[in-house]
Amino acid sequence: MGKLFEKSLWVFHLNSGSCNGCDIEVLNIFAPRQDVERFGIKLVGSPRHADAIAFTGPITRESLPKAVEALKAVPEPKLLLAIGSCACGGGIWYDTYAVIGGVKEFYKILKEEYNIEPPTTIYIPGCPPKPEAIIYGVALARKAVKQKQKKEIYIEELNEDMRREIAEVLFSEAKGTRHFLPNIVVKTKEGEENES
Repeated sequence: MGKLFEKSLWVFHLNSGSCNGCDIEVLNIFAPRQDVERFGIKLVGSPRHADAIAFTGPITRESLPKAVEALKAVPEPKLLLAIGSCACGGGIWYDTYAVIGGVKEFYKILKEEYNIEPPTTIYIPGCPPKPEAIIYGVALARKAVKQKQKKEIYIEELNEDMRREIAEVLFSEAKGTRHFLPNIVVKTKEGEENES
C-alpha cells in the first residue's frame, strides 16, 4: 500500500463531531513551520479526489450517514487516519447517547449495514495529538519510516500465593491513606476471611 502513495497523499479532512482541538492540529501541519505539502501531502475539498480520509472526533449519530457517504466516495485503495483519542476510541464521549464511538464502532456499522470492508487504518492517539505525531502517522502510512513501537501485551500468570501476597501489600499500603475504608472483608477460595 505504501508504494501507491510514495510520491503524494491527498487527504480529505472530516470532522465527525470533534471539539476542534484535533482540527487545529491537522491545519497546523500545513502551516509554514511543519509544511507537509513539501512531502506531497495535500488537503483536498472532495473525498472523490482523496487517497485518504482523516477523521477527527467521535462519530456522532448525526454525522454517521455523512461519514459513510464520504468514505464510500474515496476511491480504492484508500487509507483512513483516525486522529485524536475521540476518533480512535470515542474519547470521553464513547458511551454517550449521541455518539456511536470511535472508528472501530464505525467499522462494525459499515460491515453489518453496508457490507463495506474497513480500509487500512492508522491510529494517531492524543488529545489533541501533536503535529509531529500526525506527520509520523502519515509517514507510516506512506511507508516512509519504520514503526518505532509495536503493541505488546504481557500477561503474567499468578498463583494463589502470589495473589494473596499482592492483596496483603495493597491493603497494608491503603491503610496508611486517608481514603482507606475500614472493615473490608476478603474471602478466599478456602473460605478464610481476612478483616482489615
